[in-house]
Amino acid sequence: MSIPPSLPMFIWFLSFFYRCLSTMVVPYPLLSVQPMRGLVDEKIQVVVRNLPPALSVTLHSLHRSEDNDFWEAFGHYTSNDQGMVTVAKDASLGGTYEGAEPMGLLWSMQPVPGSRTGLRLRRIDVLTPMVVHISVYSGHMTEGFSKQSPLAIVVTERWYMAPGVCRIDIREHGVQGTLFLPPGPGPFPGVLDMWGGGGGLVEYRSCLLASHGFVSMVLEYLSHNKNRNSDIESTTYFEKAFRIVQEHPLVMKDRVALFGLSLGASVALNLAAYSKDISPRCCVCISGCHIHRLNQSFRKVLNKDGYKIRFDEESRVVWRDISLPIPTDLGEKVDMGRIKCPLMLVVGEDDQNLATVESAKDMTQMMRAAGNEHLLTNLQYPDAGHLIEPPYTPHFRASNFILPQTRQKVMVLWGGYTKPHADAQEDFWEKSLSFLRQHLYPSPDSVPNAKL
Repeated sequence: MSIPPSLPMFIWFLSFFYRCLSTMVVPYPLLSVQPMRGLVDEKIQVVVRNLPPALSVTLHSLHRSEDNDFWEAFGHYTSNDQGMVTVAKDASLGGTYEGAEPMGLLWSMQPVPGSRTGLRLRRIDVLTPMVVHISVYSGHMTEGFSKQSPLAIVVTERWYMAPGVCRIDIREHGVQGTLFLPPGPGPFPGVLDMWGGGGGLVEYRSCLLASHGFVSMVLEYLSHNKNRNSDIESTTYFEKAFRIVQEHPLVMKDRVALFGLSLGASVALNLAAYSKDISPRCCVCISGCHIHRLNQSFRKVLNKDGYKIRFDEESRVVWRDISLPIPTDLGEKVDMGRIKCPLMLVVGEDDQNLATVESAKDMTQMMRAAGNEHLLTNLQYPDAGHLIEPPYTPHFRASNFILPQTRQKVMVLWGGYTKPHADAQEDFWEKSLSFLRQHLYPSPDSVPNAKL
């Protein structure tokens, strides 16, 4: 069979056609998030490639909470001449955050429109990750994300628990809590972790501390169970808890710290000043006040000064005035001159829950007069609120709060503004970990690396 003379020309034309077609095909947008699986305090790198130059796009994050509420954040970007958007370098032109914010897709999260009021995003099950969907959309969008198809999407995992961290329920000598052990043979420094007046067991900070090389026990001392509440008007319960951490075989017995938020910070100050049975190596006190003495009933304080509780224009509870004015009588506040260990105070200057600014000023003056101010590290953050948490946790100026004793739900004003509060959380966490390592670890070389 003979080949037609026109066939070579046809093959050449077909080859030329496919070469032209390949140059006309626009590549799919490529979205990368690194690391896709990491600890909650690890920064992520979000980059979009293969976009047309000067294209308006929206980067969007979405998380479904354990209570089945949806949270989102988004930023508006324009691709550069190479068709790229690099979140760490490029400025968001609008959305829930603005400017070059590497972690804005996490710390600026807020409930999606139509959600219940007064929500607060907190992780309950630390054995599973916080799953976040990060997407890129064409155009600058502010709503209707679920009705549009993204150009690309990546699913990421944010963990509080590093591989190898062990979680143990504690029920010893009347003490209830959760102990987290870092991976490895140890021994490790220890931390007794105490939350505030909301009560219950809040595990995620303790778990994250263990992921950074500290044996950490979060203590339940205000129970949601009406049939069980510890006596917080004495030091005994907390001393028992401290010794449980101290006597664990993986713990360096002389290197145990106290870590407290709000009422937990007040407990830490009392223990450091007055306990005859325990000696914390150092203390980190977040948004705490020194006017609550453990030998005085907290309920009596509320009954006595409850008239100072006020409500803002949106009917949100403001508690900070209860502790004002700061008393001058030493019998009505912790004697800071008795503190003998390094102390870090963390204060949000827009705290609307406690008078932490005034309290920190008085504590500093007391320590200066007593000659132990050299032990004090004072971190103060303008426009940050009461709930200073691990980094990239979304900010809540106000949220629902269940009173532990009555189970009554109220809306509490915590204070703070989103961007400065986010900056405060990132700075505080880095400095508090450095503070703990400095005072608890024998040498910098002995601190384990905390990466997934």
